Amino acid sequence: MSAKKVGTVLKLFTSKSGTSERFLEQKLLLDSDGVQNDKFYTKNIERSVLIASRDSYDLVKTYGIEMPFGYLGENILMDFNPYSLHVGTKLKIGSAILEISQHCTICNHLTTIDVKVPTLLKNDRGIFAKVVQDGEVCDGDGVYLLEFTD
Repeated sequence: MSAKKVGTVLKLFTSKSGTSERFLEQKLLLDSDGVQNDKFYTKNIERSVLIASRDSYDLVKTYGIEMPFGYLGENILMDFNPYSLHVGTKLKIGSAILEISQHCTICNHLTTIDVKVPTLLKNDRGIFAKVVQDGEVCDGDGVYLLEFTD
């Protein structure tokens, strides 16, 4: 198995029970149940970590729409665009290994910024991943695409 650096973690976020507010974090602790101290922890292993690219924010900005980081509901925001990666692809971020489990669907709450946002981000909102190796992800960590060789 080899690892190729493809990007860097830009921001980390959690959600807390009882609020829709996103909380900026310096590090996340990940295990097989997801992001510790996040309101979605233990809820759905296939959707336990949401990863988004800065490209999503840049795309809506080209249409004059300002959207704050974290608004897409991501736990990990990075400067690498993973949206074309296939389900089953593995990423090493910090000391954790994540496996892409599904592409993210559009949520109606995105219309609160602008009604065009769901259409603009139809295929560019994010990806869900499950944790296959527990670990810590810190702001500024590298993002590595894991490649398996025979």
